[in-house]
Amino acid sequence: MEATLNKTLKIILLSMVVVVIALGSFAGGFVTGHLVPFVNLLGLQEPAAFAPPTTSPGQQNATPQELQTLFAPFWEAWTLVHDNYVDQPVDDMALMRGAINGMMEALGDDHSSYMDPEDYKQANASLDGEYEGIGAYVDTTTKYLTITSPMPGSPAERAGLQPGDQVVAIDGADMTSIDAEVARLKVIGPAGTTVHLTVLREGEKELLEFDVTREKITLKSATGKMLENDIAYIQVTTFGSKTMPELLATLTDLMAQNPKGIILDLRNNGGGFLQTSVEVTSQFLAEGIVLYEQYGDETRTTYDVISGGLATDTNIPMVVLINEGSASASEIVAGALQDTGRAKLVGVVSYGKGSVQNWIPLSGDNGAVRITIAKWLTPNEHTIHKVGLTPEYEVQMTIEDRQANLDPQLDKAVEVLLEMIGR
Repeated sequence: MEATLNKTLKIILLSMVVVVIALGSFAGGFVTGHLVPFVNLLGLQEPAAFAPPTTSPGQQNATPQELQTLFAPFWEAWTLVHDNYVDQPVDDMALMRGAINGMMEALGDDHSSYMDPEDYKQANASLDGEYEGIGAYVDTTTKYLTITSPMPGSPAERAGLQPGDQVVAIDGADMTSIDAEVARLKVIGPAGTTVHLTVLREGEKELLEFDVTREKITLKSATGKMLENDIAYIQVTTFGSKTMPELLATLTDLMAQNPKGIILDLRNNGGGFLQTSVEVTSQFLAEGIVLYEQYGDETRTTYDVISGGLATDTNIPMVVLINEGSASASEIVAGALQDTGRAKLVGVVSYGKGSVQNWIPLSGDNGAVRITIAKWLTPNEHTIHKVGLTPEYEVQMTIEDRQANLDPQLDKAVEVLLEMIGR
């Protein structure tokens, strides 16, 4: 009975898709405006609040027979699983999500992916300044998920995790060959639950084991303080929904103290919202271009500076701190400030994520797909993708430096600023 039902569903599903495509081939714009809602009546996934792009030429010109031939192996595999798999009944929802995940992986793009509902919820929560986890800044560009620094007073700090710790297993599962970003998502989870971390620590002969109880973590994405010699220090840790209000409050306070120089710290900032990066850049630039967004058909969108920034006075010199964990939106900001001559960069070459992704939520609380829609260029039309930004002053920061609470990169930034100020 179940096998018959699945076969019937397959036939209905395929027939309806063929009807829609056939109508689109004659009606021109019909596919663009109505394909997704129409198919969604069958229980397929519709991006919420998202206008679907124009259908690709290959898909638009496909005949019903070509589509049937194209998808025949998929439906064969679906039916074979339902008819033959030893543990029945199979989880159709898991199969559907697995198919989406496989489709995204087949693109061969490290930044296009699928997130299940829980991972998508947690990813969005962190951009809102709140999430549930262990409270540690991490580096996901390394072989293993690496602790950059535990947050003060966090579960990670209380458990004894230290900068440089590499997470080689989570809850007993080996993280070898597992993408560090995937590992990060395994560490976060509901408050009150415990995650077991197996850690490789330099200088230790044996692996270390930690049980860390997750909590609700609230973090500010923009903070600042005055350093000696009238230098304003501003740290932006992400580009989320609360970044601009927090940055404006920080700048208002610091600029009222008449700083002689500014340090913007974007180290280990993995990015966030594109629009927020434009708004942050605009606080330090009076005019000009922030970036170009270039699409696959070679068309572009130009993002200009938004007037009214609080720290645009070029008589106040500026330095931006970057490292291998500075990516995406961080590189947009740093690249714009470097290209326009507004700031010098100190640190090491940035991550090199010069592409733009849209997170498109799927209906029915089935998570979201992240799709690369464009690549971006700095104001001087330099590409950052897989290249990164090269600082004028390259300064390494070692694990020993972190463990000793030393910050040679910040020290160099202060030194450079003092030279620019003339002290």
